Amino acid sequence: MSSPGTAPSKTAPELPSSAGRHGALASPPGSLVPHRVGGRRRRWDWVLAADPGLGQLQAGWRTLVAMVTSLAAGYAMARALDVPAMIGMMVGGMMGLMSAFAVAENTWQRLSRAILWMPFPYTGVLWLAGELHDDRGLEMTLMVVALALTFFLARFGQLALLTGMMLFNGLMVGMMAGIPPSMAGKAFAIALVSAVAVLLTRLLLCYPMPREDLLRTQRAFVVEARRVADAAVEALDPDADQERAVRRMGRALHHLNITTVTIDGRLAQPEVAADPVVAELLHRHLFDAELALRGIGRAVQDLARLDVPPHLREALAVGLVIARDTPIGSAQGLRPAAEHIRLEADRLRRDPGDDAGVRAVEPAHRVARLLDSLAGSLSRWLALGRHSTESSDQVPFRPTVALERNRPAGSAAATQRVLAARTEKSWRRAVPYVRAPLHAGIAAAIVCPLTDAIDPQRFYWGLVGVMITLFGTNTTHERLRKFGHRMAGTAVGAVLGIALLHLLGRDHVHATLVVIVAGLTLGAWGMQRAYALWVVGLVAALVQLYGLTTPYDGMDHLLGERLLDNGLGILVATACAALIFPLSSRRITREAERGYVSAVDDLLTELARRWSDPEAPVRLRGAARAVDSALYEVVSLARPLVRMPRGLRGHDADHRTALLGTAAGHARALAAAADVDIDLAPRVAGLFASVTSVFSGSLRALDRALTTGEPEDAYLRVDALVREMAAELETAPPGPRLSRLRTALAELAALDEALAGYAERCGLAVREHPGGATAGSPMERRTRALVEQWAVRPAPAAPVARPPGAGGRAPSTAPRPAVADPAASGGTCRAGATGGITVSGAVRCSAHPAGCSGWVTVIDARGKRVAAGPVRSGRYRVGGVGPGSHTLIVSAADHAPRAEFLHVARGGDAEPVGHDIRL
Repeated sequence: MSSPGTAPSKTAPELPSSAGRHGALASPPGSLVPHRVGGRRRRWDWVLAADPGLGQLQAGWRTLVAMVTSLAAGYAMARALDVPAMIGMMVGGMMGLMSAFAVAENTWQRLSRAILWMPFPYTGVLWLAGELHDDRGLEMTLMVVALALTFFLARFGQLALLTGMMLFNGLMVGMMAGIPPSMAGKAFAIALVSAVAVLLTRLLLCYPMPREDLLRTQRAFVVEARRVADAAVEALDPDADQERAVRRMGRALHHLNITTVTIDGRLAQPEVAADPVVAELLHRHLFDAELALRGIGRAVQDLARLDVPPHLREALAVGLVIARDTPIGSAQGLRPAAEHIRLEADRLRRDPGDDAGVRAVEPAHRVARLLDSLAGSLSRWLALGRHSTESSDQVPFRPTVALERNRPAGSAAATQRVLAARTEKSWRRAVPYVRAPLHAGIAAAIVCPLTDAIDPQRFYWGLVGVMITLFGTNTTHERLRKFGHRMAGTAVGAVLGIALLHLLGRDHVHATLVVIVAGLTLGAWGMQRAYALWVVGLVAALVQLYGLTTPYDGMDHLLGERLLDNGLGILVATACAALIFPLSSRRITREAERGYVSAVDDLLTELARRWSDPEAPVRLRGAARAVDSALYEVVSLARPLVRMPRGLRGHDADHRTALLGTAAGHARALAAAADVDIDLAPRVAGLFASVTSVFSGSLRALDRALTTGEPEDAYLRVDALVREMAAELETAPPGPRLSRLRTALAELAALDEALAGYAERCGLAVREHPGGATAGSPMERRTRALVEQWAVRPAPAAPVARPPGAGGRAPSTAPRPAVADPAASGGTCRAGATGGITVSGAVRCSAHPAGCSGWVTVIDARGKRVAAGPVRSGRYRVGGVGPGSHTLIVSAADHAPRAEFLHVARGGDAEPVGHDIRL
């Protein structure tokens, strides 16, 4: 038989939160966890933490292998075909350079197809460049067209983009090297042999292993989790700098979230998780582990502000040290530590020492509960690949996170959505296809004459500036930021390169080649961290190449020309992108925020399906992870171009982003708590439908405001409906499901509160939803009935004095009028026409001589609430009561509501009024 709030679930016994409704894995995972992922601390763990999955190191290693192989193959083929060694190395070296930077496939089939295709478009335009070598105007025109074509082909996949890049590079190398048409066949042979050699060495030394990359990313998760635990241990040390430890823990939690989101992105890549259901379970357990660590961090922050008793502090520290040092394969060892914390907290509750110690009991219990959850999640984490699922209705994994260079994606998706929304009709449908090519083509056409006038031999430096500006950027801020990185990197690389050139000299060819390869390798390693690092390595390598043909005294002038040409290309490309079919940064940022609001709405939709149909294939955690991904888009766009000192810039963007970050945390907690099998009673189900309907309506109003820029509708809070739903669950039998249901309601209310703050920042009016026809708890409904009774009763003709404290008579069971009188209450009850007074007093009864607890509400003659406040320890205080007749209503948990008449006279100065109530 169903209770008013819940019904027994079909699944029994109760599963821990980390297993959820998808079942648990029965086998002990200790022997299934790879030691390199779950082992103890290592000295190089900081590398994994800084580079999850080792994507940056792999890029550097890939560049080193490809460049050494291609240069060696080009040199050997040049000797075999009687071609100048410099031409052979330029042709072969381009195969290695482009394969390292533009080909990062994670299956050997796609890797082979891309690398072996590169020689064909490349050498085809080498021959064309040789034929047109004497026609400079046509040669420059072809380079402009090739650059525009590259951006056009970028919309048609990785292989098409690679084709466009090889066409542009072939024209540039052909013009620089002056390769005659008769040498095109030999150049093709050099390029093909170099590509084959690069492919073989990459398959031998850089074989794509996406599953291994995922395991490395998981190891990074372990490292960051241990950092969180380490910072928590430090925060509990009374002699440590707790503020520093809390800041350190916040940074660790941020990196932990980035790593977890990166894992979700990797799960969507080919050959990472062959079974989509296993991928979904892996996603779920990592989600729960991250949530448990975040909860531990918040609980420790609460404990750091309290005077925790020594025995409890020691138990907490021991448990966190075990969580830090225990390998994943022995994660079940966390459970005894959690039980020890729980026992110490219970002992403190039975024998309290002081108020601070009693306040530490609840967060300590929270830490113990979260350690149990963490143990369950980690124990099932890496064993998933060896097991199949237990039921046939499992939910397969669907990607919700896009990665760019092994990191969560930034502004590209929001830019594409804005562009698509503005080009849905007539000829504008072609804009998404021609916008970027027009930017590149027109910018190149402007830059070519300018850079040709500066240095006819190296005008292509300006085209390189155009290309690097428009690739990977979507807003003016991003392009200007890249301009700053390019200029700073060029200056630093020039100084470093000239110093190395003077140190090595011109005659040590092998040493020069080592510096070139090392510069490109280190630059490739640093590119994903900061674009300036790549520019430093590139320019330092190019200086060695320029030194073969340029005197020392002309090097400064040459590098100055390069800096000027690159800068012109970047600035002209930025101007063209801002003027031709422009997309404002503000509009793109608002679109990213719209994507965030849409992700929250999708989470609510999944939640409604989960609780209305327990058998539905729902991915609550995946929907919450989509909120995380949308948050990264917003954060990437909200970064200012220059971080100004505090007080010199507006903080509105920071506040909005902070509110969205808070909401994302509540969305994660809501998804984990709400994923439980439960049958709601009809009334509770109806209330929940009202909650989701009103919440979704508010999100749609927020979406319209972000779209139009004009806040037309109001944001309706669902707090009243959530409280009424929670009140209906008061009579439900206790248990883990009910506990999780209440947690989900609390997180839902917190999510609503954070988004209401964000809506207010967006200019929307925020209002409280009045609730349903019978909204509120049973006590509130009884109070409302009393108000309705008083609303139809006429006010008394004259006030009746009632001294404060005159409560010795037996209480009446019916409402009786009372008037606050200046002589009786010890204060004046007069107020100005526009002022208000504060009413305070005691609430007592014979059963509670120390005072009752409850709530006081003041209603005016029209039935409108004008003031309200809690009754704590038998005292209440409400302010803002205006002149006129009012009804003062007291709602207490152990008493029927009591209503008393209160009259405030006009005139005089507003002073506090005392009014005691006897229940």
